[in-house]
Amino acid sequence: MNKKKENKKKNKKLGWLWMISLILFVILLAGMVLLYRNSKEKEEEKTLAYTDLIKEMSFGNIEKVEMTVGSTTIKVKQKNVEEEKTAIIPNTESFVGLVQEKVAEGNEIELVQKPKNILAQIPSFIISFLPTLIMLALFIMIFKMQGLGEKGKVYDDTERKTKIKFEDVAGLDEEKAELVEIVEFLKRPEKFTKMGAKIPKGVLLYGKPGTGKTLIAKAIAGEAGVPFISMSGSEFIEMFAGLGASRVRKLFEKARKLSPCIVFIDEIDAIGSRRTSNSGAETENNQTLNQLLVEMDGFSSEETIIVLAATNRPEMLDKALLRPGRFDRQITIPAPDLKGRLAILKIHAQDKRIAETVNLERIAEDTAGFTGAELANILNEAAIIATKNEHEGIEEEDIEEAVKKVTVGIEKRTRVYSDKDKKLTAYHEAGHAVVSRYLPTQTNVKEVSIIPRGVAGGYTMYKSDEDKYYISKTEMQEKLIALLGGRAAEKLVLDDISTGASNDIEVATKIARDMVTKYGMSDTLGPIDFQGKEPYEMQLFGEDIGDKIGQEVKTLIDTAYNDAQILLKQHRDKLDEIAVALLEKEKINEEDFKRFFNE
Repeated sequence: MNKKKENKKKNKKLGWLWMISLILFVILLAGMVLLYRNSKEKEEEKTLAYTDLIKEMSFGNIEKVEMTVGSTTIKVKQKNVEEEKTAIIPNTESFVGLVQEKVAEGNEIELVQKPKNILAQIPSFIISFLPTLIMLALFIMIFKMQGLGEKGKVYDDTERKTKIKFEDVAGLDEEKAELVEIVEFLKRPEKFTKMGAKIPKGVLLYGKPGTGKTLIAKAIAGEAGVPFISMSGSEFIEMFAGLGASRVRKLFEKARKLSPCIVFIDEIDAIGSRRTSNSGAETENNQTLNQLLVEMDGFSSEETIIVLAATNRPEMLDKALLRPGRFDRQITIPAPDLKGRLAILKIHAQDKRIAETVNLERIAEDTAGFTGAELANILNEAAIIATKNEHEGIEEEDIEEAVKKVTVGIEKRTRVYSDKDKKLTAYHEAGHAVVSRYLPTQTNVKEVSIIPRGVAGGYTMYKSDEDKYYISKTEMQEKLIALLGGRAAEKLVLDDISTGASNDIEVATKIARDMVTKYGMSDTLGPIDFQGKEPYEMQLFGEDIGDKIGQEVKTLIDTAYNDAQILLKQHRDKLDEIAVALLEKEKINEEDFKRFFNE
């Protein structure tokens, strides 16, 4: 691996040196052109026209003529003139005869003939080929920049083979079980071909960012022990037409040479999005996608090549790409459940010094909805925090601080707030907490703080100890009430409202809009999907459908806001108690919060 990194660094340095040398060469040539032009202008001042030369010779004003064999440019010395001038003669032989005639007539003209100087012709030779050289240099530069030759990282020999195995991938047991078949296809294809089964041409992996799509693709190659060619979808697209399709051809040419192998295209939506009108940049995208479709159709039964692709936007892909015979299998890579999160945390904790008091199972319970990448990031941040705190190992408080840092932002204790802003923030956060406490579907409050974090002036953190796959209408309505609890508390206590609720309102509006347009939870409009519809499709539901949707969203928000105010009026004593405690302590944990309710 070290040798591979060294080679990469060396190649990168050579590439930069080559590029800098090329730029310097072009600058040098441009400088030579400028110098040549300046010298030409000066020469023109010292040039004598041929007709004027004949006249001067007739008047006897020429005392010396210097010629070079094979050249039509001569140097002329005039009488009573210090500087020599140059002249261009049409024919050297006839001009020599003319000089001899003038000498015979009594004119004193010294004729000097020099041999041909090859070295003197080199600068003019270079300058004559200068446009060609510049064009060649630019072509080479473009060729290198576009990388027409080698594209796609290949892990094929013992030094560069991907060493990731299925055991390194946690939280995806069912998905791994389905992909074991792919490994068997690659290891023993004849086992399936004897039965008449065809090898799948493509497998599409889709899911949220950070769920492990790229990792599981590498694990397939690692288990099968075959070459793994990796390329990003964005690497195919360039500003020069035809290069995307060319790269697709070269990629599959390389794959055929290395067969059996795996071709992995990350972020395939960059080239696989739905084809549109052939105009502008879309033409290049369409050509690239068409070439990919052709290449996937062109696999023969003898070529054991499987194309793996990853995307987090499957709805963007062209339908021709998803039909059987191309991407035969489509596997969802979900966020891990409780068991999966615990397994992921154990894998990432192996190379870290974790204190014995840390309960990874409890951390897994508190991180519902987190992806594998987010969990790895939390443990890494916890290691950094533990180092700063000079702990001997990563303690639970370091991990909790890392979760807050990743989800909310960095704590900003040095920021100075006025007493008025502190009071507003305290009641705002207390409003969220109190309202959530009396809503049956909302999770328990874990921490309330008025210490600024990230862009937030304060925050209310909830326990996320349950994996939810479906959300009920009641739960979404109560989520709206909890979100608007901060704004309701401001209005109730201070009889004023502030910009502090801007993010709450943004999130609440999105939830309400999705309830109406996506999940069909509107009693008035019914179970109809309005989201993503074209204007002409929306007209099918009536001309004023937009107004009706807007009114339904507003009704949901208004109802939630009124319910939040009612709850806070009923429990005003708790609201005041928690706000006062926040102003004194700045932070309330789960145990302290429960004490206010005698729990």
